[in-house]
Amino acid sequence: MRNTIPWWLGGILMTILLLLTFSVVGADRPIGASTYIPYLAGLTFNLDPEKYTYLKEIQDTGAWEGVFLFGMLTGGFFSSIFITKTFRISLIPTAWVKYKNNSIKSRMLWSFVSGFFMIIGARLAGGCTSGHFMSGMGQIAVSAMIFGGVVMASLIITGHLFYNIKQKD
Repeated sequence: MRNTIPWWLGGILMTILLLLTFSVVGADRPIGASTYIPYLAGLTFNLDPEKYTYLKEIQDTGAWEGVFLFGMLTGGFFSSIFITKTFRISLIPTAWVKYKNNSIKSRMLWSFVSGFFMIIGARLAGGCTSGHFMSGMGQIAVSAMIFGGVVMASLIITGHLFYNIKQKD
């Protein structure tokens, strides 16, 4: 039997997380993740923030997002082991095998392509996917609402086309 958390409890916990991150007691900044990539690149390649001004802008934000991402990774890992008891290692989800194929290359290619389009859309909307969905919608930002609506519509259309799902009457 699968141990699940009610959707409304997830909403309450997400609200508490957002309040904490926006508060002075918490991180005092919105939730996001994409800024960590250029921050990490700057650290890895020892890039000069004076030459790359964007690195100067994101210095504080990028450091916090690294901790945030590590927390998400470890939190997801431990909750899948101890709370939902659903942890498993799989490169191909069962729905992919059922509706598409059992090719790891195919799964990785489609994952990369779809992730690429999603992050391009998020950056065009002025943020990252997690920033739009969690922080932006919590602040009722217009760009986040538009991004969220487009993503949801795309998910429904893609689900019907890609998985060839037939509606029951």
